[in-house]
Amino acid sequence: MPTVSVKRDLLFHALGRTYTDEEFDELCFEFGLELDEITSEKDIISREQGNTKAEGASDVILYKIDVPANRYDLLCLEGLVRGLQVFKQKMEAPRYRRTAAVRPHAVAAVLRNITFTQERYDSFIELQEKLHQNVCRKRTLVAIGTHDLDTISGPFTYTAKPPSDIRFKPLNQAKEYTAQELMSLYKTDSHLRHYLHIIEDKPVYPVIYDSNGIVLSMPPIINGDRSKISLNTKNVFIECTAIDLTKAKMVLDMMVTMFCEYCEEPFTVEEAEVVYPDGRTCLYPELAYRKETLSADFINRKVGISESTEHIAQLLTKMCLRSEVTSDGEQIEVEIPPTRSDVIHACDIMEDAAMAYGFNNIPRTTPRTYTVANQLPLNKLSELLRQDLAAAGFTEALTFALCSQEDIADKLLKNISETRACHISNPKTAEFQVARTTLLSGLLKTVAANRKMPLPLRLFEISDVVLKDETKDVGARNNRRLCAVYYNKSPGFEVIHGLMDRVMQLLEVKPGQGNGYHIQAADDSTFFPGRCAEIFARGKSIGRLGVLHPNVINRFELTMPCSALDIDIEPFL
Repeated sequence: MPTVSVKRDLLFHALGRTYTDEEFDELCFEFGLELDEITSEKDIISREQGNTKAEGASDVILYKIDVPANRYDLLCLEGLVRGLQVFKQKMEAPRYRRTAAVRPHAVAAVLRNITFTQERYDSFIELQEKLHQNVCRKRTLVAIGTHDLDTISGPFTYTAKPPSDIRFKPLNQAKEYTAQELMSLYKTDSHLRHYLHIIEDKPVYPVIYDSNGIVLSMPPIINGDRSKISLNTKNVFIECTAIDLTKAKMVLDMMVTMFCEYCEEPFTVEEAEVVYPDGRTCLYPELAYRKETLSADFINRKVGISESTEHIAQLLTKMCLRSEVTSDGEQIEVEIPPTRSDVIHACDIMEDAAMAYGFNNIPRTTPRTYTVANQLPLNKLSELLRQDLAAAGFTEALTFALCSQEDIADKLLKNISETRACHISNPKTAEFQVARTTLLSGLLKTVAANRKMPLPLRLFEISDVVLKDETKDVGARNNRRLCAVYYNKSPGFEVIHGLMDRVMQLLEVKPGQGNGYHIQAADDSTFFPGRCAEIFARGKSIGRLGVLHPNVINRFELTMPCSALDIDIEPFL
């Protein structure tokens, strides 16, 4: 959930009254939010960097409020205050109007005759950043540009050019750079370097010019310095470039609706005409309202209440969803404003009705159907085995379900194509590239991290591995396995063999062919030649045990011999 930081006194001033911390916490709960923390800039710096760094920092109280990820209209002070005021019935939900005046899509609008204060300006910039990180998916889907309209002149041209042909003075820089030079400049910038990958490998870069050839921005990286906004800006030109037109329109609507209340004519936005290469024209922002009709009976049944149609309509109106009862008296016509892009289904409307009614006010009822909970047989078997393996002198480990390709392939002397591993499409680190196909690598890394502990080291783990399986609807399946390792100055094959016998005894599988269990010699690159056996139970292969190959030992940075047991326990259910 996104967290919005607002100054407490500024928030209370906008709400028109003062709350105690407990009262505001309760108000947030009623509105479906959570007051996560009460702090200050000084406290934050002191906690993160120490008291010395915090000297001179602001003591102004900050409320950190957790906001639902789909409520983009609550990501700034203005939207938060507006939502709470409507909820408390201190004001009606405003009507928003527009007046005439390589990222293939662009939309735009103008906030005419706006008045900024320092707090409003900071909130305006912060909302852009919150939207960039949230619905814009770190600028990959949409990039927002804001400009002082009085410093530039339309019409504006959105095009794409080779990096060497683009030259301008970027925001807060002292000289002009080409696009290529900017890419090199920002590779060390802590903020902008995260966005360079979006366009840096493209043959042409997107760029916006005004009618005089002045560069407004090179989305999604940086704006031009010429059109930067300030506290004195009166007319703000907002453009959103995107690969997803729907998201672009949503973001533009959110930007203008949150701050058009500060315009000379409140809640009014000047539209912009966008002319496409094929000649068609569109007017933005759309500020589209739509209507949904649903029954009061649907809401009553889903929430578990029994309220009149009129009262439910009043509850929805408190949530900025203007509602009226239809002529038949049974249906409710709900108007969805452009600020509520999170409402896409009747269930979303029902949720808002429940929120306005108050979750604490919903009567408790006994379920009509009784069910008796029970532990999954696989989990029950796993728990029983864990207890007995611990009793046998082995220590349980819990390792990561994700690992590197090297851990399950190269280090175990296997080819990655043979492992049936599920790969992460965009891994954040080299340590988490694939879902593990064996528990062995995790245990060996645990041994390596505890080499200074007294020998011998006896470790085990009973957990799931993930294997590709085309017969499953998701293309993969979980497989519950048991893995144990014995690490000492001698390989200890007899210890691991004894552990296997104990496990089979617990599972009531007797030695022998047919319905029993037996082992036979096998070849496996992970194990030392001639020191590996395949385990069969009830006629099926369930795993292997043996002494690990010296190369495997070395690749996990170990220096002593190690034996291992790895079996599938699902066949014993």
